[in-house]
Amino acid sequence: MFEDIPVEVGLVHEGERIRKEDMRLELGGPKVSEKFELVLVKKSDEVTDGKISVIGPDLADLEEGKSYPFGILVEVSGEKLEEDLEGVFERRVHEYLNYIQGVMHLNQRYDLWMRVGKKAFAKGLNSFHQIGSALISLYRSELPIIEKIQITFFTGGEEFQSTYNLARERYETRDARARGLLDEEVDTFYGCALCQSFAPSHICVITPQRYANCGAISWFDGRAAARMDPDGPIFPIAKGEYLDSEHGEYSGVNEHAIKRSMGAVNRVWLYSAFGYPHTSCGCFEAIAFYIPEVEGFGIVHRRFAGPTVNGLAFSTLADSTAGGRQVEGFHGISLEYMRSVKFLQADGGWNAIVWMPAEIKEILRQIIPEDVAGAIATEQDALDIDALKSFLTSHHHPVVSKWIVPENTEEEISSDFGPAIPVMSFGELPLMAGGLKIILKNAKIYAERVIIQPADTHRKKQGGKND
Repeated sequence: MFEDIPVEVGLVHEGERIRKEDMRLELGGPKVSEKFELVLVKKSDEVTDGKISVIGPDLADLEEGKSYPFGILVEVSGEKLEEDLEGVFERRVHEYLNYIQGVMHLNQRYDLWMRVGKKAFAKGLNSFHQIGSALISLYRSELPIIEKIQITFFTGGEEFQSTYNLARERYETRDARARGLLDEEVDTFYGCALCQSFAPSHICVITPQRYANCGAISWFDGRAAARMDPDGPIFPIAKGEYLDSEHGEYSGVNEHAIKRSMGAVNRVWLYSAFGYPHTSCGCFEAIAFYIPEVEGFGIVHRRFAGPTVNGLAFSTLADSTAGGRQVEGFHGISLEYMRSVKFLQADGGWNAIVWMPAEIKEILRQIIPEDVAGAIATEQDALDIDALKSFLTSHHHPVVSKWIVPENTEEEISSDFGPAIPVMSFGELPLMAGGLKIILKNAKIYAERVIIQPADTHRKKQGGKND
């Protein structure tokens, strides 16, 4: 099947990581602003079966060690194909590219990130025609519903920008279709196991109001995929009993989590970053991270290159968010989920968001509630916690009301109900002591008693309108 490709192709290579020092070059990724992968369903006479085109320099002509704009357009036809399947086929690009030895593909849509390794290139993997041939073979073998297929790779040229614009328009059209449906209106959610090779305990639950973390699969996409390929990586989940409406806990989702994670995860709260948060692989579009100093959440997306307001970069925060673990206060999300009324519902929703990059704030400005929009800081307003506190106070952000502690109160809370219990847990917490940074990983803090006492005078004065 893969005679014309000089490296192995198979499931065994899925999950392969190619580090910077081992890569020949990078396609898309965080250093490139414009990249895309798009699948379009076309009429039969619009598709030349097996055709592979390269617009711009081919793989062998790209300079070693650099990052390049990149696009993949897959056009398919078939008697039984519908537009609803475009997103389903599109997500398979991620799966199939990772079957190729020496190729690493992460993320999706307008955030794709692909690397080709030096060893694979030295073996002769030096053309997109070879990669396209492998993709076509995999699509045909696993999705026989596709009758004709052609693939175009873009690394430049006049058509790159127009196809990129078309891709963004198509993504928005698909996403808008799913926004009117409520979780309460359906009996079935959908699960996706496409990323379990990277995070074996990860369970991605797709609901009408909670997109897949990657941002590429809506509830409608999940339904179409499960119907088309009942034995495939996307499958139905019976909701079961509604156990907790505020946190979004369903008995069927819990049962699914236990089964798919082999017992590593046994409860899931779909609408909260605390308690039993939804797990993440690493393909999330953004991270919601708790900032205890202000009792609110920051948001950072994959394209943000600088440090966040707590001094940590996206990559550092991702270490505590990814891997299929449930780490309280670290929540991998899609941008589309942020449009939902279920977005961090149990944690305060938009009233709990205190910081985000200006780019994301602009993208979502029409859906951020007006009464809090102006009080959410960006990197242009605050680059550290002190500046963030000042900004939130001056703009009367809702979280500021949580900072006020009554004066002249000191209450000791003790328990006679047994041994000490964990009062705090986190995946990674940096502490400064004596000029050294101490990082606690996967730690829990235990206490036999908790003492509540007044905050310092400076913090009290920052209460703004609440004084």
